[in-house]
Amino acid sequence: MKVKIYSTPLCPWCDAAKDFLNSLKIPFEEIDVSVDEKAAQFIIEKTGQTGVPVIEIDGKIIIGFDKPLLEEILGLNRPENKQNSA
Repeated sequence: MKVKIYSTPLCPWCDAAKDFLNSLKIPFEEIDVSVDEKAAQFIIEKTGQTGVPVIEIDGKIIIGFDKPLLEEILGLNRPENKQNSA
């Protein structure tokens, strides 16, 4: 699985997304669009906007820190990944 996070240094939602992935021990590449003009253009072309974070997981684009969508794409909502609460 290849994960990239397009972010900026002062973005609290970017930090939340990175903290979430780190808590799951999922490695990711962080791309700072405030200094990487090509990456900034890439997210504009892919999403039609300039907001961050933009998370790319195996080519799938997630706009913002959408935890339920991230969990779904990462397969965390599958029954075999849920702990028995009984």
